[in-house]
Amino acid sequence: MTEHNDYAGNPLSCPGCHAAMTALTLEGRLGLAVAIDLCAGCQVIWFDQGESLQLSPGATLKLFRLIGEQAGSRRGTLAEALDCPRCGGRLKPTHDRQRNTAFQYRRCEAAHGRLITFFDFLREKDFLRPLSKQQLEELKSHVQAVNCSNCGAPVDLARGSACPHCGSPLSMLDLKQAGALVERLQRAEHVDRPVDPALPLELARARREVEAAFASFEREPGWYEGASSNGLVGAGVGALVRWLGKTVR
Repeated sequence: MTEHNDYAGNPLSCPGCHAAMTALTLEGRLGLAVAIDLCAGCQVIWFDQGESLQLSPGATLKLFRLIGEQAGSRRGTLAEALDCPRCGGRLKPTHDRQRNTAFQYRRCEAAHGRLITFFDFLREKDFLRPLSKQQLEELKSHVQAVNCSNCGAPVDLARGSACPHCGSPLSMLDLKQAGALVERLQRAEHVDRPVDPALPLELARARREVEAAFASFEREPGWYEGASSNGLVGAGVGALVRWLGKTVR
């Protein structure tokens, strides 16, 4: 993963806070490079047209890790009206769906690209699901409020399970989907190599390790404190990133 500059030779300005965005080049499918721009303070990613769909499994995992590392860096909420960092035109809010998961982003009507929050990127990749009633009750027994993973506003758990500011339901990582990403990455690493007869057994063992780790990582020390300050998704991604750091490089 390397840094890049935009086609004008200067970093893009974040549509939210107008600070310089961090430009990154990730691995794309079929060996192509995918350039993105990221603002940790606003927790948004700018994709030029179609780039999100071109990310390789390895690039998606790197971006997943980066989101986890920046979970506590939010500076504020996004304004309602935002402009395209390429042409200055107003970005249009757009609703979409990945399988059964709804997500949204803001797109340039001149087709320069789109802006998506970390939260909705994870939704797009089908990594999130709403809390169950049992999970919500368990959360209430440990903390009184959590910060919304989408906009950062406080959510009083005694009053409901959705953010009063942006309407996002309290969500957490879908561990099955996250485990599937790890397995897809492991398969992708073997595409251009001779097939190892032991690969199916290795993948089965890795899947069991993933499931065992995911069954306990939410109960590790500091989990609820992190969930309260960084949001459920931020705390979950952060815990998963720490585990991935020990297993997948």
